[in-house]
Order: sequence, then C-alpha cells, then structure tokens
Amino acid sequence: MCRHLAYLGPEVALGRLLSEPGHSLVRQSWEPRRQRNGTVNADGFGVGWYAEGDPVPGRYRRSGPVWGDETFTDLARVVRSAALLAAVRDATRAGADGEAAAAPFADGPWLFSHNGAVRDWPDAMAPLAAALPPRELLRLSARTDSAFVWALVLRRLRAGDDLGTALAEPVREVASAAPGSRLNLLLTDGATIAATAWGDSLWYLAEPGARRTVVASEPYDDDNRWCEVPDRTLLTATRTRVELTPLKETPLGEKERS
Repeated sequence: MCRHLAYLGPEVALGRLLSEPGHSLVRQSWEPRRQRNGTVNADGFGVGWYAEGDPVPGRYRRSGPVWGDETFTDLARVVRSAALLAAVRDATRAGADGEAAAAPFADGPWLFSHNGAVRDWPDAMAPLAAALPPRELLRLSARTDSAFVWALVLRRLRAGDDLGTALAEPVREVASAAPGSRLNLLLTDGATIAATAWGDSLWYLAEPGARRTVVASEPYDDDNRWCEVPDRTLLTATRTRVELTPLKETPLGEKERS
C-alpha cells in the first residue's frame, strides 16, 4: 500500500503540504493513521509539480524512505507550486525496479499514483494485458501492478477520455478481472484532480473561497473540514468544486455535488 496526495490552489512551498503539517505525508511514511494494509511506507517516494506557464510537470523520485533524503528536504523548502501530486510507497512485492516503481508516474501533462494492490498479480491481468498493444507493454516503466494500471489509464487519456473516465473504467476492468484488488487511484493534469476510493481511505479538503482543494489518502492535520470519500467512489475536483460519483450503482453521468 501507499499514501498519496494531490493539491490545486494558490502557489505554496511543497513543504507546507508534504512535511510541515502535524500528520504530513512525510510522517505518514512511518506513522500513517488510517492505512488499512501495511504499516510503513519506506519503499520509495516521489513528488511531481507544475511550474507556471509549463504544462509538463517536473518530478523528483527516489527508491528509499523520504525521511532520509536531505535533497527532498531542501526541495520542499524552496520549490513552490500551485499544483502537485506526491506519494510514499509500500511495495506490494520486493523488486529491483528502484525509483522507476515510485509514484508519481508521468506522461505529458499527467501525474498518476496507485494506492493499493492488484490481487493475484500478474496472472490475473493477462486478459487485460492481451488487449494492450505490445508497444505499450514494452514501455512499462516498472514491473509492478501500479505501472500496469497506469498503462490502462494512460491509454484512455491518449484516446481523449476525461480524467474521471480514464480512472473509473480501468478500476472496473481490474476489479472484475481480479476481485479483491485495492484500487485507490490519483490523477491530475495540473488543473483537475481525479481519484478513486476502492479498498482504502480517501479524504478531501475543499476551500472554494480560497480556490484550494486537497485530495489525500488521509488528512494531514486535524482540520474539521476534511471529508471522507465513501468506498467505491470516483472523485473529480478543481480548485473550486468537488464531485463524487458512486462507481458501481450510479452511471458516471449522475453525480453528487459537495
């Protein structure tokens, strides 16, 4: 399992979101409060952020625990952004992929993270893998379930799907092929956030007046405005709006607005 966070809002130093809060993502790497599977997220970390005027985000990823990385501490202190996605990783299986397996995964304007695990990986994914062009399979950045789910999402994004559909449909496909999978996905293009709650915790903090939205595996502080997302739900958000859509019972066109 993992912990992850995405932010849209006024420009802020990365550390204000990722390391300074009392229960920040950095602290969640060794002491998560709401993680349902696993206890320590020390198998890598990463952050991707957008600079003004550039739609393609920059990234910093490493294969070790975030708490021991002095370069990240410096980056978090001085780098500022109005949009970011960050994650700390608890590997489903030990492997040699190193930082290539650490989220966020990226392509063009998109950043992606997977909090969870695909049941019976990799065998259960053989039917879905067969439907992907060999070129896309050969381009997987790591031999992990998360990298494979990212390939499914990315294929839909490149075909023109909106962020919410690009997450919701692969979740349904993977869950059907591998029941019991945990599929909390997080995706942003710097203007919109999409996320799924499927097997683990997901929360959001919305401040429409401040044009600020945070979506995270768990709250990074004790602000009572944090809202929990129900399981089996798609969340889509901008700086001023959050929408929740049940993933199973309700078609994607019928949305619950918060």
